[in-house]
Amino acid sequence: MPRTSSVRHILPFLFFAWIAPVDGVEAQDVDSVKNRKAKPIEWFRKISLRGYAQIRYNKLAETNPDLGCEQCDKSWGGDNGFFFRRIRLIVFGQVHERVYVYIQPDFASPASSSAMNFAQLRDAYFDVGLDKENRWRLRFGQSKVPYGFENLQSSQNRIPLDRNDGINSAISNERDIGVFAYWAPTKIRERFSYLVNSGLKGSGDYGVVGFGLFNGQSANRNEGNDQPHVVARVSYPFQFGEQYIEPGLQAYSGKAIVGSVSEGVTGANPEFEYRDRRIAASLVVYPQPFGLMAEYNVGTGPEYDPATNSIQSKDLKGGYVMASYMARFQDQVLIPFVRHHYYNGGKKHELDARSYRVNEWEIGAEWQPFKAFEVVAMYTISSRRYVDAVRPDNLQEGSLVRLQFQVNL
Repeated sequence: MPRTSSVRHILPFLFFAWIAPVDGVEAQDVDSVKNRKAKPIEWFRKISLRGYAQIRYNKLAETNPDLGCEQCDKSWGGDNGFFFRRIRLIVFGQVHERVYVYIQPDFASPASSSAMNFAQLRDAYFDVGLDKENRWRLRFGQSKVPYGFENLQSSQNRIPLDRNDGINSAISNERDIGVFAYWAPTKIRERFSYLVNSGLKGSGDYGVVGFGLFNGQSANRNEGNDQPHVVARVSYPFQFGEQYIEPGLQAYSGKAIVGSVSEGVTGANPEFEYRDRRIAASLVVYPQPFGLMAEYNVGTGPEYDPATNSIQSKDLKGGYVMASYMARFQDQVLIPFVRHHYYNGGKKHELDARSYRVNEWEIGAEWQPFKAFEVVAMYTISSRRYVDAVRPDNLQEGSLVRLQFQVNL
């Protein structure tokens, strides 16, 4: 009995000793946990890398070596062979809960027709969130101008090898320096991300509503006048049954300077400054498995007139329609497609605001045997009339098979 009684009295003391903190030990552990939680994440752990590269060959079954497209693939036509179309390495990251950075150089830019594969800046911008969820963002720097779905769609995701003339003629390289504002609810921002990451060929997150000011002379060029362009865009992806559909409407306005003019060509004014404005409608039915894309724009811009050897302000119009089908076989993806595009107007970034009449069909397929590699084969039937002071009468017609091999990092 005495031993049992003493054990009964000792047990409470042992229990309290076990749960009580040992002086200087548990307090130190708590402080250590707090310090670990409070320690900021190093900046380099917030940065990611990705990229892609494309090699092309455009000489198969070519019927007219004089047929080409300056704003498209510079290896199309002439005596060209294998060609690096793009070599891109992208640095990006959410460096702060409200600050996102994105830098993209391209290492396959031509300095001239005989000097290839120079580095050139494509994108360099940062987004600043105006609220904690980053539904409202301000973008500062050089980036894609929110005009047209296919213009915003990455070349890594686009199915045809080149963008259509009708929409792409608006903004060379799709980019310029400016300040842009984007808004989208969190749910729709997640949907924009899904439409890219799922392989459905989305354009990325440029907001449900976007607007901004930009120079108007295109990427990597100084402003030609002190009058920025204004752009606005509305686009909303929604689900109809199992299919995602994204309609859009966009417009921009400004004054553009034609920077490359042949000797003897006259203009509306000594500065070769012209009203530059367009409006475009877009409709995207994502390939699930059938897909449809269509865009069309109208506007006014500078265009060479061979009858008067002058650059005049003229109406323009053009766009495209593309049908596709996405077939999945385990990890492989096959996307056959057919596209027709048309353009009637000038290209302000080219010599003398070169005048174009384009009527082109493309039939092909993209094959992804695995995510890191894909091949596009495309048969092009083209009629292109493009004239300037050097070539005032230039109609080129022909067909060819074009190939692209792409690696995704």
